[in-house]
Amino acid sequence: MGRVEGKVVLISGGARNIGGASARMLVAEGARVVIGDLLDEEGAALAEKLGESARYVHLDVTSDDDWRAAVAFTVAEFGRLDGLFNNAGIFNGGQLQRYKRDLWQQMLDVNLTGAFLGIRAATEALIAAGGGSIINTSSIEGLRGTGWAHGYVASKWGLTGLTKSVATELAPHGIRANSLHPGRISTPATDQMPEGLIPIPLGRAGRPEEVASFVVFLISDESSFSTGSEYVVDGGTVMHIPTNV
Repeated sequence: MGRVEGKVVLISGGARNIGGASARMLVAEGARVVIGDLLDEEGAALAEKLGESARYVHLDVTSDDDWRAAVAFTVAEFGRLDGLFNNAGIFNGGQLQRYKRDLWQQMLDVNLTGAFLGIRAATEALIAAGGGSIINTSSIEGLRGTGWAHGYVASKWGLTGLTKSVATELAPHGIRANSLHPGRISTPATDQMPEGLIPIPLGRAGRPEEVASFVVFLISDESSFSTGSEYVVDGGTVMHIPTNV
């Protein structure tokens, strides 16, 4: 029997990268997944590849209606909801004096408000299932500060805090909430970055599957006594103080 046998999970930003790797690993471990994304062709193709244990739904995380429809679709297709993986996110940046308000707002709308809307939409279904797990993809930037990334840092710190307030409120219902904090993970976008831009003690970028393994753990009953916590997957980046020595 798989580690998440019979569990039903809704994933935002599930078409590729960490979300896609998580969908594949969850299905391999016995879960049924609904992949939510704006990338309709990629998301639908992944769901088809994963077979009867997967579905795709169009999901704009800034839309309350889309979230409610995605939760309703999940319950209609698979009968319940046991896990919500808030993985959708974007990045922009700029020098403080030139960083425009609309870019700041975009970060908050997608990375923070999007997760809040997902949690709010999913809560009743999670309660009806007798409890479950909420996972929010924050970042190492939700644990530290970095210049030129003000909106991103603020949104990810906010998501770290939201995870804790949700964990506190929903604990009596048997619902756990934890945050993931990836460092540099190898994707088509990050692979274009200079190799030494972010010093990583382990000497390489992480793989999406290495984050997905934490998702499986947090959805599974193996993590039944963990809530309101941060899980860092960064090759040692945040504990490292770069030197020129």
